[in-house]
Amino acid sequence: MEKKKIYIFDTTLRDGEQSPGASMSSEDKLVFAKQLSHLGVDIIEAGFPVSSPIQFEGVKIISEEVRGVTIAALARAVENDIKVAYDAIKNAEKKRIHTFIATSPIHMEYKLKKKPDEVLKMAVNAVRYAKSLLDDVEFSAEDATRSDINFLKEVFLAVVEAGATTVNIPDTVGYTTPFEFYNLVKSIKEVIGDRAIISVHCHNDLGLAVANSLSALLAGAEQVEVSVNGIGERAGNASLEEVVMSINVRNDIYPFYTNINTKEIYKTSKLLVSITGLPLAYNKPIVGRNVFAHESGIHQDGVIKHKQTYEIMKPEDVGRSSSEIILGRHSGRHALKVKFKELGITYSSDEEFEEMYKKFLEIADKKKNVYEEDLLTIFSQNIDDSKSVYNLQSVQIISGDKLLPTSTVVLKKGNREYVESAIGNGPVDATFKAIDKIVGIKGIKLDDFSVHAVTSGKDAIGEVNLSIHSDNMSFSGHGTDTDIIVASAKAYLNAINKVLYYRNSQVNLP
Repeated sequence: MEKKKIYIFDTTLRDGEQSPGASMSSEDKLVFAKQLSHLGVDIIEAGFPVSSPIQFEGVKIISEEVRGVTIAALARAVENDIKVAYDAIKNAEKKRIHTFIATSPIHMEYKLKKKPDEVLKMAVNAVRYAKSLLDDVEFSAEDATRSDINFLKEVFLAVVEAGATTVNIPDTVGYTTPFEFYNLVKSIKEVIGDRAIISVHCHNDLGLAVANSLSALLAGAEQVEVSVNGIGERAGNASLEEVVMSINVRNDIYPFYTNINTKEIYKTSKLLVSITGLPLAYNKPIVGRNVFAHESGIHQDGVIKHKQTYEIMKPEDVGRSSSEIILGRHSGRHALKVKFKELGITYSSDEEFEEMYKKFLEIADKKKNVYEEDLLTIFSQNIDDSKSVYNLQSVQIISGDKLLPTSTVVLKKGNREYVESAIGNGPVDATFKAIDKIVGIKGIKLDDFSVHAVTSGKDAIGEVNLSIHSDNMSFSGHGTDTDIIVASAKAYLNAINKVLYYRNSQVNLP
């Protein structure tokens, strides 16, 4: 079967930015738009220019600096909105005006206070005016899934006649269901045919945005409107990464393709988190922290033997480094043996390992997760000297308004202590540079850094997770402490020790 191209219309910078707390500066928008271009989206909805001068400026900058992708601007079915939208995107290499008006009875009566024939006239006039300014015009029937189907068909036919090249069927309040939406899109497709691209824009109020979007594609839609991490009004929009990877993983069901470079997905997701500050749920599909993490002993044993036993996609496919074995009370012996091998922890017999396993379970019963530094501390007498690790002894920071942040770090390896100082952009940066001086590894790049509180109160324990890039691989690190600088140092050193162990194991390969 021949695969059909699906156009990815990204609305992270418009609908996504309307999430509470997700507003972005013009500079942030430009950075993210450039990443969306690298990701391979077809259309970037850059904003709603008439809503504020900042919105206008953000859309204008993106239109002038981001090439190779269509830049869309949203406008109500009002001439001034459309004129302002055009002014914002007129310098784009490829540009689109996206105009809309509500078509549901409840919106027409209570929000617009207009009769259906007035709404129809406004829709047609808006599309005609937009078409006089440029060729690429999209029309959306807001709240389409609660609209009268016959009126919806009448509106869509009229705007296509007026010049609309794309007609969008939004599930504005996340009300529809997959089977119902399939039938709606199919009926619109039968009326519109190939005269315009049919698009869908689904919200997630009932948790069905992705399912509804995929059903719409099967019914004949050719464009899907999505946002990175699924951010958007209320419960958010259909998630770009979930829609795209559903198509990729289940191509037997969804005979489509997109231009998305899936290896850029995780990077794009993390960039959005860093810009907006909106955290991801650990179990967020595709990009969440736990998606490729395994704690259950049965799952760990299966993944260690063959990853496809419990993973339907490769972490590398979405730009993640590798699967992760999480040690906890549910972990089995096989997973612990693998982790011991990674850390250079040895045992002389099965009986000795069983004693070590019992000790591990005692710790696991007291802690939610058992981290590598716990294993290194508990089983330090079992560490192979040839693969011994650096341990953090102390960190001393000098910093202030008129002082350059300086960190002095003391590390211990075996029986020897190492001391170095470094200046950085901040206390954490200075600490990492001091550690780099001691271990002597060149070309380390910090990929990701996150901090959160494990406990509450003034003596709260902070947890730091990070990943670094070296030798064309990513290595994760974890650290906890009541002092965030110390927790950061532990996490960084945890990752550095993995790099050193990896290099040592590579050198000794036959």
